[in-house]
Amino acid sequence: MERCNLAIMAIRTVVDQKGVYFITFTCHNWLPLLDLANAYESVYTFFDVIKGKRHSVVGYVIMPKPIHLLLHYVPGGSTLNTIMGNGKRFIAYELVKRLEARKHTALLIQLAAAVEAKDRSRGKKHEV
Repeated sequence: MERCNLAIMAIRTVVDQKGVYFITFTCHNWLPLLDLANAYESVYTFFDVIKGKRHSVVGYVIMPKPIHLLLHYVPGGSTLNTIMGNGKRFIAYELVKRLEARKHTALLIQLAAAVEAKDRSRGKKHEV
């Protein structure tokens, strides 16, 4: 099995080769959003989606700020960047929903203020 490394912080690199990838991403400004929102199960839900698309989660570490993932990627469907982008978006929506439910208003204002003007014009509300 071919081994490749890929850190997805921003989705810019196109990857379509079969192999095991190291993927890491974190919350905005290293805030412990997963912990504050108690949203760890949203990461497991995302892993289930990955597995449903014929890929495998080989290993992972979920911490309050970053997520590290070893993913066996099988080409043929969505690109790895698309899969990870959709997963990060799903987790971000869950985080915001849970932060709202937990009344973390000041933190939500901080995340909203961090959105760049070009992203805000496209409808982005929070930088997660």
